[in-house]
Amino acid sequence: MSILDLYTEEGFSKANHIDSEMYQRFDVKRGLRNADGTGVVAGVTNICNVHGYVVYDNEVIPDVGRLTLRGYEIEDLLSPAERGQRFCFEELTYLLLTGSLPTQADLDEFIAEIDAARELPDGFTAHYIMDPATPDISNCLARSVLLLYANDLEAESRAASHEFATAISLISKLPRIAVLAYHAKQAAFNGQSMIMHRFIPGQSTAETFLSMLRPDRSFTPDEARMLDIMMTLHAEHGGGNNSTFVCRAVTSAETDPYSAYSAAIGSLKGTRHGGANAAVLAMHEDIKANVKDWDNDDELSSYLAKMVNKQAGDGSGLIYGMGHAVYTLSDPRAIICQKYAEDLAAGTKFEAELKLLQSVERLSPEVIAREKNNTNAYCANVDLYSGFIYTMLGIPADLITPIFVCARMAGWAAHRFEEIISARRIMRPAYKSSSPQGVYIPIEER
Repeated sequence: MSILDLYTEEGFSKANHIDSEMYQRFDVKRGLRNADGTGVVAGVTNICNVHGYVVYDNEVIPDVGRLTLRGYEIEDLLSPAERGQRFCFEELTYLLLTGSLPTQADLDEFIAEIDAARELPDGFTAHYIMDPATPDISNCLARSVLLLYANDLEAESRAASHEFATAISLISKLPRIAVLAYHAKQAAFNGQSMIMHRFIPGQSTAETFLSMLRPDRSFTPDEARMLDIMMTLHAEHGGGNNSTFVCRAVTSAETDPYSAYSAAIGSLKGTRHGGANAAVLAMHEDIKANVKDWDNDDELSSYLAKMVNKQAGDGSGLIYGMGHAVYTLSDPRAIICQKYAEDLAAGTKFEAELKLLQSVERLSPEVIAREKNNTNAYCANVDLYSGFIYTMLGIPADLITPIFVCARMAGWAAHRFEEIISARRIMRPAYKSSSPQGVYIPIEER
């Protein structure tokens, strides 16, 4: 019998259990959250403001959600795509990395820099993406970022020019790596053909992703525009979200950019963070299979109640896509996504499924309030509709969180830059020890 056989779930839990009363006794902010649910202030940033409530007389008052990037409303930053004028992801990336909106000449030069950086090192695909292929694309992205360190002769440089060039390189390469990793997985684990399209110079990030993904390389302008909008929505969401905080924390240790970004990818993969969009899709399929009449509010509410009480779904007690750490009355990204989901679903087989998601959004707050005696404001978050939009675009579930990674790379880079220049102090919070004093017993006496 090995030590692993002895280490049961019960033993694992016993060895690592801390009584919840200890957190209260020492006023520990679990999850870096205050008792009222607001986040502990851990920094100052000029990059993004995520607004979902106001605090008045020490009371948290729900408010309409707003998302501003470098002071600009997300709706305004998406307006060129709304009008069909141009793609927005590259323009927003420029804004995040430089702090200013570009002129047309600036944007053209910036796009050319991204386009010129898509090439991977010789043998990278064969040796690091295909062999070994990985069942999780986000893990491949994290591994690939670390491996790209070895191909950078100045990887340990902290010069501004190197930081900027590294960010551009990864923003350019990650979408390509994600698609190649997906096809490698399909070949290695699912018996599919390995598709290895070259990228086409001059295509936008969204166009590159779709043309490399699709066997026939075809996509419509509307499909590319929709993917560009989704990447723009996912590009940045403040310093407090887990992956950005991880990026800043690792950066504060004065490590290289590849290590910081790889750590951030590991965070975003989690189902409590970026991986929640895949969890929404799984939940959606579960509800479709177990609720016979999708238009029957009573039947749907009953099943949602079972989910909340850990009697259905994945047993987590969560209704994925509902609730947010900051947004209370509304998540502006979810509102935008729902609008586009309605446009995409109109007149298609997806209309009924969209209506089901909208019913989940409408009914969940009252179910949670009733079953959990929780009167906090609950709104749909971006994950409720984002995965559904990707599904309508024909993008495999395996690539939904990796797309999020590719987009958020822009925000991580902006926060790393700010941490390097302005914070300049390693993050070192305190942990209160709760272990009693022990008396060491020699091994022969145990």
